[in-house]
Amino acid sequence: MDFWTWLSASLLACAMMASPALAHTRSESHTTWTIDGRIVRMNITAPDMEMARIDNGKRPADRQILTYLTPRIGVLSGKNACLVAAPPRVVLAATGFRRAEFAFDCPTDADMHLRFEGFFDLISTHIDLAQIQFNNGDFVEQLFSNDAQEIDVTRSRGGELAGASFFRFVQMGIMHIFTGVDHMSFLLGLVLISRRLRDLIFVVTGFTIGHSLTLGLAVTGLIRPHAEFIDALVALTIALIGVENLVVTLKRPDKLAIISGFVLLLMGFLRLAGIGVLPPLLLIGGALFTTCYLMISGHLHDTGRLRMVVTTVFGLIHGFGFAADLLESRLPREKLAEILVGFNLGVEMAQLTVVLMVTGGVLTARRLRIATPRAITVDTLASALVAIGMFWFIVRSLA
Repeated sequence: MDFWTWLSASLLACAMMASPALAHTRSESHTTWTIDGRIVRMNITAPDMEMARIDNGKRPADRQILTYLTPRIGVLSGKNACLVAAPPRVVLAATGFRRAEFAFDCPTDADMHLRFEGFFDLISTHIDLAQIQFNNGDFVEQLFSNDAQEIDVTRSRGGELAGASFFRFVQMGIMHIFTGVDHMSFLLGLVLISRRLRDLIFVVTGFTIGHSLTLGLAVTGLIRPHAEFIDALVALTIALIGVENLVVTLKRPDKLAIISGFVLLLMGFLRLAGIGVLPPLLLIGGALFTTCYLMISGHLHDTGRLRMVVTTVFGLIHGFGFAADLLESRLPREKLAEILVGFNLGVEMAQLTVVLMVTGGVLTARRLRIATPRAITVDTLASALVAIGMFWFIVRSLA
C-alpha cells in the first residue's frame, strides 16, 4: 500500500466512523436573560423539531410547552428561588421556531444564579446558547449543557477569558483547526485542487478573507446564524470541493454538476415535506449555485481568480463554524479585539501548517517515487472527500 492509498483509506475510515457528534452543535436552543436590578426577564427560542421532543415528535400546544419548561427554568438569589414576576407565555416566533417568555423578581441582585434544565432529560447532548444582558449595556454569552445547568451571574460578568493572555487566544485558534476534522478535510481539498503555487495562494487567501469576516461578525453578535445550518453547510463545502476536484480531472463537468445540483434540489423538496432542518430556499439556491459553478469551473482553463471568489464564500460559512468555539466561552467585551486577532492568528497558523504538511508529503512521495499519478491520486482523495462531506451533510441536515 503506497502513501496515497493509505491516506485515502484513512479518510474513508473517518467517514465510516463519523457521527453527528463531530458537528459543532446538534440539539440546540437559544435563551436571552435580561437582568435589570432584581428583575430578570428571559425568553427561549427553539426550532420546531426541538419543541416536538416535548410531545413525542408532535407539535406541542402552547400549554404543553409552558407545562414542560416552567419547572425547568428559574433564577436563584443566594439559596432562595426568585418569585415569578409575570405568568409565562408563548409568543409569536419566526417560521419554524417556538418562543416562550418568563419573568422573575428576586429579593436582591446579589449572588444571582440562572437555572436552565430544559430538554436535557429528553436528549442529553442538548445545549442552550444563553445571552445574558445587563442594564448597563454589557452582555456575555454562556452555554447551558447537561453537565452545566446553572450559571453564576457574578462570575459571568468577568468571564473565564477575562484574565487570559493573547497567546491563550492563539492556542484556541490552533486547537480549533487541529481538532476539527471537517475543517482539515476542506483544507485538503483546497490543496488537491491547486495545481500551481499561485492557485494555492488564491484559494487560501479567499478562504482566509471569508472566515475572518464572519468570525468577527459572529463573535461581536452582529450576525448569529443557527448552528445546525452552519454544521450542515460546512459539510457541504467539503463535498463540493471534492466534486470540483473530480470535475477538473475527469473533464466531465456537465454530468457531475447536474447530479450535484439534483441531490440538493431533492433535499429541498424533502424539506418541504417536513424532512430535515435546512430551509428549502437555501437548498434550492444551493442547487442552482452548485450546478452553475461546477459547469463554469469545468469549462474554464484558468479558474484561479474565480475559485478565489468561491472559496471566499465557503470561508464565510467556515467562519461561523470557527466562531462556535469562541462562543462556548465567556467573552469579555473589553477583550473582543484581542480575542479576534489572537484566535484568527491561531487559525491561520494551523491552516498554514496543515497545507505545508500535505504539500510536503506530496513532494516527499514524489521524490521517493512512491506517489501514484496525480490524476489517480486526486480522483481517489476527492472521492473520499465527497463521501465524507455528503455523509456529514445528510446526517447533519436530517438530525
